Amino acid sequence: MTHRVLTAEFIHESNTFKKGLTGLREFEVDVLIEGDAALASRGTGNTGPAGFAEVARAEAWRMTHAISAHAQPGSIVSRAAFEHVADRICAAAQAHRFDGILLALHGAMVAEGFEDGEGELLRRIRAIVGADLPIAMTLDLHANATMQMAELADIVVSYKTYPHVDLRERGVQAARILEGAMAGRTRPRTLRAACPMLDDPNGGRTDAGPLVPLFARALAHEDESGMLAVSINAGFSDADIRDMGPSVLVTYDAAVAGSEARANRIAEDLATGIWNARDTLANDFLSVATACEIAKVFDAPDGPLVIADYADNPGSGAYGDGTNLLAAMLEVGLEDACFGPMIDPVAAAELAGHVVGDVVTVRLGGRNDPAFGGGPLDLTGEIRHISDGALVGSGPMIGGQFFTFGTTVVLRVRGVDIVVVTERG
Repeated sequence: MTHRVLTAEFIHESNTFKKGLTGLREFEVDVLIEGDAALASRGTGNTGPAGFAEVARAEAWRMTHAISAHAQPGSIVSRAAFEHVADRICAAAQAHRFDGILLALHGAMVAEGFEDGEGELLRRIRAIVGADLPIAMTLDLHANATMQMAELADIVVSYKTYPHVDLRERGVQAARILEGAMAGRTRPRTLRAACPMLDDPNGGRTDAGPLVPLFARALAHEDESGMLAVSINAGFSDADIRDMGPSVLVTYDAAVAGSEARANRIAEDLATGIWNARDTLANDFLSVATACEIAKVFDAPDGPLVIADYADNPGSGAYGDGTNLLAAMLEVGLEDACFGPMIDPVAAAELAGHVVGDVVTVRLGGRNDPAFGGGPLDLTGEIRHISDGALVGSGPMIGGQFFTFGTTVVLRVRGVDIVVVTERG
């Protein structure tokens, strides 16, 4: 039997401590595409929709893709942007009679008026399609997975790698579980166990730290009879909501005797493992001054030294215009060094009005919240490069996907090349 399936993608990781709103423009800069055009853009490479499409082809589904909407992590989603995307998905759900629904979501989206953006979207969809239609979704490993999500989605599959190189793989997994449900072979249900913590102490690392064996156990549990998906969510404490924090979601086959009880034991056991690791930290955090002193004497025969400004990470929704690290790099006289991205559209536009080789003075960074990462710096340097910031990703995470930093300028200040960009990333 050929199944008719509705798919959609709506992804945002919302930092509630950040000023402003993430509006439609921010989605348009990244991804805001409807229908077949969205699948043409997102249906290959390491994306959830690519995994959905792979199974759709194999199972001869009649697949309707409503929309792909993805914005870089940032401030909470505006009500207008949320309604725009949610309306497109809900309208598609009303337009036809579907056998199943498959969603690529994040799990840490906060919108104006809704602490649980994904839960609100699921609530609206359920109001249209009823309680019996199987709904599957993929989530980011850094999801604040709520009870509402677990109750309204029959099937939940979270990423198991960080960096997230398994988006497509998890899309395939969710789609195959959905196929089993639509064919009547299984009766998926999802339950949740949460930890009384703000965050996994190691930020969801899957390469080092105490959670690595827990992820291995989660994968092993998926081979057990009646267990369809076991997901560990590290949480996202930059979203200051009631249900933030680590959790475990287990999707089990309710048609298998004893599966619910076994799923509960697995979820509670893994959640206890996260709780017991609460005082274990795999990361070594350094002050700006210490990091720069290490860099000053670092000998790099095999490659560069990388310093991550953990607190000003745009990948967690921060502003990306902090200046404390850059100021310290210049103060200790680092050479053969680079810094970026400095997300400063005002400075980028000003610098782009010059030509390569010009020596200019510019006020840079610290525009959004100087108390957070340092105020603006007045710097004089030579313009080394000007571009539109467009690129196609490489590597296992964003390989083949278009991305843009917008107007981009490289400014060399003494021994440091500073990459000044317009768009977030």
